[in-house]
Order: sequence, then structure tokens, then C-alpha cells
Amino acid sequence: MLVLPMAFFVVFRYVPMTNIVIAFKDYNMFRGVWASDWAGVKWFAQAFTSRDFYNALRNTLWLNFLDLIVGFPAPIILAILLNELAFKTYKRFTQTVVYLPHFLSWIIISGIASQLFAPSSGIVNIMLGKLGIGPINFLMDNTLWVGTYVGLGVWKEVGWGTIIYLAAITGINPEIYEAAEVDGAGRFGKIWHVTLPGLRPTIVVLLIMNIGRILGSEFDRPYTMGNSLVIQVADVISTMVYRVGIRSFQFSYTAAIGLFQSVICVIFLISANTLAKRFGERGIW
Repeated sequence: MLVLPMAFFVVFRYVPMTNIVIAFKDYNMFRGVWASDWAGVKWFAQAFTSRDFYNALRNTLWLNFLDLIVGFPAPIILAILLNELAFKTYKRFTQTVVYLPHFLSWIIISGIASQLFAPSSGIVNIMLGKLGIGPINFLMDNTLWVGTYVGLGVWKEVGWGTIIYLAAITGINPEIYEAAEVDGAGRFGKIWHVTLPGLRPTIVVLLIMNIGRILGSEFDRPYTMGNSLVIQVADVISTMVYRVGIRSFQFSYTAAIGLFQSVICVIFLISANTLAKRFGERGIW
């Protein structure tokens, strides 16, 4: 039964990795990968001396760091709140509503955002105008764009993460809650001494995986939400690779950037897993 899954990963994941050699060559699409001239570390040196690369690297780290700080605790908090609801029907309804945005693409969400936050015709600015505030350029000001970017990311993914934590909560032995109640623990006491310790293994695993992606970057999210007015904060490594590599045909240069990004992500992942094990957690391997 493992033959097909293993074959899939070998053919579509590991075999294509041989083309990493493009990062060390002057790639010519007419000559092919292996017939192209060897360039050594030329493209890495060009990347490390490029202002655009450092700007994209800084933006990638900053946006992912904000996603981690703001977005990572959000599903934990929401899962605990939903678990404390006494009305099961309302709990299921709320859970369904909050996790539906996960299935929307960033193309759709960016279109919704442009309609909601438009300076003159957006619903948000119309409401702010009635309060004597605005208009506010949420998608055209650098600082406000970053806040909108992070906020929409939390809104889209918080429900999906909540499902994972709710599943972990159901695995906690109910007798522990009963014992805590006998010992005089109230609702907040049971959350602090029972629920959160029960969630700790799941939190650690997901935190390690998120730290491993700290230098990774989605393409569709910053690309669809970005515009020329906020390019200084919206241009991340993935959009730079598309702009320079695909549109300008500098394949070797962007392959070098992508290889650097992948290596750093692996280093972060291994470091986070090692640190978690030193603190007595299980880690992911």
C-alpha cells in the first residue's frame, strides 16, 4: 500500500530536486540544465549584493514573524473559548462559520478586501465617514497595509487551526477536569492547569512547523494584496522570484535565491525541533 505514495514523492518531490544545479549554472533553456555552462557561486554573490534581495528578505521575515506572533495564538484562544460554550448547537455553528474562509482562495479574499477597504466606495470607509473618520487608505499605506495583511491572514486561517486544537482538547481525559473541580479549580483554573497542559504537545509541534516556515513565503497572498504603492513592504522572496525569474528570465539567479531560502528554512526547523527536545518536549521526530 505504500508503493504508490512513495512513488509519488520520489517522482514529483525528489527527482525534480536534481534541477537545483541550475543555481550553480548559467542556465540556457535551449541547451538544457546539464549542458549549460558552470557558474559556481556567481548567482549567490549577486543575490547577497542586491538591495532588492535584502528588501524581500526583510519583508519575508517581518511579515512571517507578525503572522507567528498574532496568528499562532489566535486558534488556541478560539478553541478554548469554543470548548467552554455550553450551547453545543451554537458551538458547532460558530465553528463552521469561522473555518469556512480557509477554503477561499487569496484571489477571492483580495477582491473582497479591495471592495471593503476602498478609500471612497469601501464599506469600511463609508462607515468611518459617518463617524467623522477617514477616509483611510488601508491598502495603500505601508503601515496599514501590513496590519491589513496580517489581519486577513488571521481571519482566513484561525478557524482551520481551531479544529486541530479542539481535536486535541477532546483527547484530554475528562476525569482530570473532574479531579481539578474537586480540588476547587474554577473555570479559569481548569483552563490553566488542565486544558493548556493537555494542548502543549500539539502547540509545540505546530510551533516548530511554523518556525520552520519563518523564511518561507506564500506567493498568492502578497502578490494579490500588494500594489505599486506598498511595494517596499509587500515584495517578499516569492514575488521577487516571480518578478525577476519568470518575467525577466533570470532562472539561475532566482534558483539561487530559492535554494538559500530552503536551506535557511531547514536550519530553522531543525533548530526549533532540537530546542523543543531539550526542554523535554517530543518534537516532530
